[in-house]
Amino acid sequence: MKNPEEIHRASCHCGAVLIEAHFPDGLANAQRCTCSFCRRRQAANVTALADSLRVLRGADNLTLYTWGSHSAQHYFCKTCGIYTHHRRRVDPTQCGVNLGCIENARPWEHEPIPWSDGINHPSDRD
Repeated sequence: MKNPEEIHRASCHCGAVLIEAHFPDGLANAQRCTCSFCRRRQAANVTALADSLRVLRGADNLTLYTWGSHSAQHYFCKTCGIYTHHRRRVDPTQCGVNLGCIENARPWEHEPIPWSDGINHPSDRD
């Protein structure tokens, strides 16, 4: 059974989008990625289980961005532009949820936030 303390809600800036998901390690595994997209975005994310992620409000207000292999799927609010979450290409059973969007999270308390190596992702090799 999933620990209810590990279920968190997250929202965009304008409040149009509200999601919730199960975070198996709570907020302890915040990270950033060095891939060409994430290093520009700079948002730390926390691992959630993809099958637990539910859009509670604003599914029609989410827009999707993909590129390259299209396996990573990045979701943004159409109104305020905030990145809320993404499905990971390294493990599609996981999502990364923007730490700054999670209710009551204090991203500055997680610094220094480690970086994962997205530049040298296996799917980018021949």
